Formats: sequence, structure tokens, C-alpha cells
Amino acid sequence: MSVPPSGTGRPFCVEAAGVIRALGPGVTGFAVGDRVAWVYAYGSYAGKIVLPAASAVPVPPEISDEAAAAVMMQGITAHHFTTEVYPVQDGDVVLVHAAAGGLGRLITQIAKRRGAEVIGVVSREEKVATAKDAGADHVLVSTGEAFVGEALRLTGGEGVHAVFDGNGESTFRASMRALRRNGTLLYYGPFIGKVPTIGMQELPRSIKICYPVFHDHIATREELLAHSADLFAMIASGRLAVAVGGRYPLKQAAQAHRDLESRRTTGKLLLITSGTPSTKA
Repeated sequence: MSVPPSGTGRPFCVEAAGVIRALGPGVTGFAVGDRVAWVYAYGSYAGKIVLPAASAVPVPPEISDEAAAAVMMQGITAHHFTTEVYPVQDGDVVLVHAAAGGLGRLITQIAKRRGAEVIGVVSREEKVATAKDAGADHVLVSTGEAFVGEALRLTGGEGVHAVFDGNGESTFRASMRALRRNGTLLYYGPFIGKVPTIGMQELPRSIKICYPVFHDHIATREELLAHSADLFAMIASGRLAVAVGGRYPLKQAAQAHRDLESRRTTGKLLLITSGTPSTKA
């Protein structure tokens, strides 16, 4: 499930999984009956959808519809963040905001697989266990800037190598303070609160700030296939767990969004289309 742009009041979904019922003229590489997943196809809140073949990827038999739908947007995002935007290395210390959420759990798991020490930040005490289950070495409960002091303490005052921050303006500057010299802040929170503004001279300790957008994750179909295939392989081997935090009938999409906005949910929320094999994320 994707968060709507602030102020629109309209839920939207661009990722799902299902079965091909028909092919358009000239489409190759797919057959009717194939299981596929897709991302960035607007209108996926539906029992049936017509989408570009280039947006779909084959789903291996060992991957469930739910796992495929849940991993397309957030999984590809987490994979791109941790392997390309900031290639996490063995020995790094990284800080992950919303570590109990769908994206935060995936970032945490992939960062751990790449040898990092992960400091997870969650908004409520009841989310601590979920973040730890994803592999976070330390979990801080913080809704403001309190995490900075603990992050510095845990790193001997040096700060972390990278911060993955989707909280928007509320934690943006605090995340900068938690970084070590030459550290990297990955900011991906344009839909949550106000977009922060900053002058170049405000940047401390030669840190780097990156705003990675989804279309840069998969600029070509080849990249889409590579990212998704690697994610499916990690899921199949047990190296990556996709946590489903709730399942809703499609007609309850509005309630799913209310639950998501309450920040009381953990993991990925799914919409199930009654009477069809497709699953929306």
C-alpha cells in the first residue's frame, strides 16, 4: 500500500500481484495464466487492471501472491537504498527510522545481511519487538529528536554512517546531527508533513544528503527484473522475511489508510480482492 500525497485525501495503489487474463497485441515473454507482480501502475485498487507489460515481472512458483505484492514498491526501494544509493558495507553502523514498518523492516534486514550494525527507531514501545525481530541490534523509542543522543552514545560519539529517514521535517535536522563526518542521509519523506528546506552552509561535517525517488530505482526494465529477481531469491531462501501487518477486503481500503496514518500498524498492509487471485499492497 502506498501513502497518498499530503492533502489529496485520495488513496492510491501502484503495486499488486495477480494472474494474466489476456495479452495485448505484440506482447511477448508472458502467457495467459502467468502469475505476475507489478509496480507503478496507477489504478491497482481494482479487481482487474490493464497495465503496460514492461511494468510486470514474473513471480516464481515458490513466492506467494501476498509476498510478491508486498515487496514490489518497498522491497525494490529498500534494495536500491542499501545496494546503490548508499551501498551498505560490513562494519557500517546505520540508523533506520520507522524500523517496525514495512519499508523499515526490509531496510533493516538487507543492511544486516550486508554486515551492518543497525540502530532502529520506532514511535511506540509495542513496536520494539517487531524491529528487533527484523534484526535491529538496538531499538530506540523516539517521536522527536531524542534518538540523536542515544545514536551518538552507541557510536562512541562519532555518529552513524547512514540514516534512512522517511519521517519528513520532524526528524530531518536531527538525523543530520546523528551522522558522522562524511555520513549520508537518505531522505524519502515527501508525503509526511512539510518538506524541509536547508541551505548548503547548514550541512555539518561534510555530510551528504540524498533524495532517492522511485523512478531512479528502476530506470530500465532490466533494472526492474534484476531488483525483483534478487528480492524473490532472498525471500525464497529465507534471507528476507516479508511481514504482513494487516489484510483488508478491497472495499475497506479507506480503513486501511486510516490505520496506516495512525502509525499503530507494523509491516505491510494488503488489500485482498474478493473472488480474484490478485493482491494489492
